[in-house]
Amino acid sequence: MKRILLALALGLPLLAAAAEPAATGPGLELLTSSADGRTWSISVQILLLMTALALLPALALAATSFTRIVIVLAILRQAIGMPQTPPNQVLVGLALFLSFFVMGPVLTEAYDNGVKPYMAGTMEFDAAASAAEKPLRSFMLGQTREPDLELFANLAGHEEYASAEAVPMSVLLPSFMTSELKTAFQIGFLTFIPFLIIDLVVSSVLMSMGMMMLSPMLISLPFKIMLFVLVDGWSLIMGTLAASFAVS
Repeated sequence: MKRILLALALGLPLLAAAAEPAATGPGLELLTSSADGRTWSISVQILLLMTALALLPALALAATSFTRIVIVLAILRQAIGMPQTPPNQVLVGLALFLSFFVMGPVLTEAYDNGVKPYMAGTMEFDAAASAAEKPLRSFMLGQTREPDLELFANLAGHEEYASAEAVPMSVLLPSFMTSELKTAFQIGFLTFIPFLIIDLVVSSVLMSMGMMMLSPMLISLPFKIMLFVLVDGWSLIMGTLAASFAVS
């Protein structure tokens, strides 16, 4: 998280520079000449920074581990039988910080290869953005299934890509999200089975005792909570979710 805050702090010098009155030149220009080549002007850099901040929530949903984690946690809550416990704020916060844990190496590599050299003035904006994108692209490709990638490539009318670097983000993002949804539902299904067995057993016992008017959910809920606590369920779920992102 510290690295992310440092990356976002990249915009502070740009904002300070924009606040100073300009001596000469237009207020907005795409490119300006420099000793090392051509780079983006201050005004355009601020515009890109503000756009990136606005798209940050969508990027966190579409290009990180957040989607898989929050879906599995939501299915787990339904499987236990407590649709409002833990509350949504707790689940989202847990998913967010576990996502920071999973994405930590990726964000660190992006910061070291792209943001840090750009802040030091040793790399131009375009090159820094490309270098920062590579770790994220590698992570997404490692979690994307080939059939999903082929599906969106065919829908886009593209032929087979020569390499992973040739896959455009417009194809990679929906392919990654589709794969994440499939994986999340697979993990959620396996998580649901033990609690479903408890519901079936309790329902059968109540039927055999002639207590058909008593809700099986009311009786099975304490047993499901007890089972989840005894097996240290939160540690198992968190560990399984974190390990599921390991790239072989």
